[in-house]
Amino acid sequence: MKKYKVNVNGTAYEVAIELMDGAAPAAAPAAAPAPAAAAPAGGEKVCAPMPGTILDVKVANGAAVKKGDILFILEAMKMENEIMAPCNGTVASLSASKGAAVESGALLCVIA
Repeated sequence: MKKYKVNVNGTAYEVAIELMDGAAPAAAPAAAPAPAAAAPAGGEKVCAPMPGTILDVKVANGAAVKKGDILFILEAMKMENEIMAPCNGTVASLSASKGAAVESGALLCVIA
């Protein structure tokens, strides 16, 4: 069993998922540290987790943000996803605008 915390519209839920095949989860944790290594190069990059359309931009260039603040609302597969700040800092650059179509992994903004 793996336990995950899921945040839906500000309400936290704890979900337990039973793994049927034990081979796949071993590869997943190895991929997670890669984005953190890129942070010191010039700020924390915030990228789109999936392809979709930017419905709203909640921050402006130069705005101070705290970890967990909502930066963007991304619509993907008719669901609205909140893209949150991964760290405290200041928005150094915005690369996405309202109404823009983005691909998975596309740079949305940089937090310095």
